[in-house]
Amino acid sequence: MIYLDTSVALAHLLAEDRSPPDDLWSQELISSRLLEYELWNRLHASGSAVTCGDAARVLTSRLNWIELHPDVLERALHPFPTPVRPLDAIHLSSALFLTTRGHELTLATYDRCMARAADAVGLLEYEVA
Repeated sequence: MIYLDTSVALAHLLAEDRSPPDDLWSQELISSRLLEYELWNRLHASGSAVTCGDAARVLTSRLNWIELHPDVLERALHPFPTPVRPLDAIHLSSALFLTTRGHELTLATYDRCMARAADAVGLLEYEVA
């Protein structure tokens, strides 16, 4: 299972220079419900909600979601081995929550800070080059 970070979803939707490999979309994907809020916030802020809205709905409809469970939010209150931003702490806490319940995950992210923190807590990274 691949935990999808917002950075990868936005790169895909906004046709950035970097784009995840096509085989990513055939994998089982999961993310925090937070991704949906971040995604729409960035699409509205960039003026891309109209042009990318249908693609965003397709992308989000194929994701498995982990809700903002109290255990996830509790973990996000505590430090990580490397500094992370608040929303990244919630994403990392969500991924860790899943691993403690027996799910094998890799993290798909373009965010180097998030990747370092994920590595420091033992999460494997999915190569999105």
